[in-house]
Amino acid sequence: MKKVLCKSLAFILGLVLAFSALSVRVNATGGLLDQINQAEQQKKQTEKQKEAAEENRDDKKDELNQLQFQQGSLKNQLDSFNADLENENRKYNEILADISDKKDEIEAKKAELAEAIAEEEEQYATMKKRLQYIYEQPDDIYLAMILSSKDFSTFLNLADYIFMISQYDNGLLEDYKQTTVEVSEKEAELEKELADLEELEALSMEEQSRITTLINTTNDFVKQYSVQIDDASEEIAKLEQEIADKEAEIKAQEADIEELKKRYEEELRLSQIASQSSRRDISEVKFADNDRYLLANLIYCEAGGEPYEGQLAVGAVVINRLLSSCYPDSVYDVIYQRSQFSPAGSGRLALALAKNSATASCYRAADEAMSGVTNVGNCVYFRTPIPGLTGIQIGNHIFY
Repeated sequence: MKKVLCKSLAFILGLVLAFSALSVRVNATGGLLDQINQAEQQKKQTEKQKEAAEENRDDKKDELNQLQFQQGSLKNQLDSFNADLENENRKYNEILADISDKKDEIEAKKAELAEAIAEEEEQYATMKKRLQYIYEQPDDIYLAMILSSKDFSTFLNLADYIFMISQYDNGLLEDYKQTTVEVSEKEAELEKELADLEELEALSMEEQSRITTLINTTNDFVKQYSVQIDDASEEIAKLEQEIADKEAEIKAQEADIEELKKRYEEELRLSQIASQSSRRDISEVKFADNDRYLLANLIYCEAGGEPYEGQLAVGAVVINRLLSSCYPDSVYDVIYQRSQFSPAGSGRLALALAKNSATASCYRAADEAMSGVTNVGNCVYFRTPIPGLTGIQIGNHIFY
């Protein structure tokens, strides 16, 4: 009854372990502890990759902030350049208006000068006619006019009249000459002012050209920064996605590790049950014809590179399970029990059987184990050493 109960319990636990194994990554080259070790190493590697991605993301964010700051500075410069260009355009338009006004003034002065010259010439011609008239008359005409005066008052008036005519002609001529000089000087002054304005116009055009070049160049740099900012933002988005993926992967790995640990704890529990369960004697076992061949090749897969003592220990674990009431009753069923010996589930054992890879020492270990020899007592499990695992260490395995 006790053996039947133990077998039933082992069968149920085997089913639990089998279904659990469907959601856990299986390591084809080791047992559960190897899988736990490998899963923890993979998790650490993933965490390092996540940390590297976070560091790259932070560096890229710093780069993005710097690019945005530099682009902002360039945009401020661009605004300043545009303001300068607008101001220069306003000044240029004012200069053009001043030039137009100055040209109008010059034309007005030229007309005024022409009018003054014409009046001067007309006055000069009139004066010439009077002088010509005087010089063409007898020399004593003015004297006769004066002497013909009826009284002294008339005499003085005629003398003053003649003097005033002469003075008027001379004064008017001088006035016209002065006006001509002043108008000419003003015209020259306006011409100089016009030349200065035209020089300012040329300088303003040069300044506009310079500012326009700065604007175009700055615009090009702003566009280049925009491309770099877009690239950096895209890289950050990719790194953020990578970090999220790594976090999800870490969570999945943690779940896998937790599941593997549960399975390992269950193995330890089963090992304790097996150590306390009833055992049959090796003499009670009837081996099948193929058991030696099967066991030797399993030993090869599990401990082919181990010393002979390690090979014998692996064979002893199989036989210990066979003798226990908590495990199957045949070598074949023990070896192919789900999720127990990884080479049986991974295909390595099938390949070894196809090639008969077992060495002479593996066959010797199989023979001794099948005869009841054990160097690990009643141990039914073995794993590669990890911290916290106690048992009998032979070569690179701990037997418990």
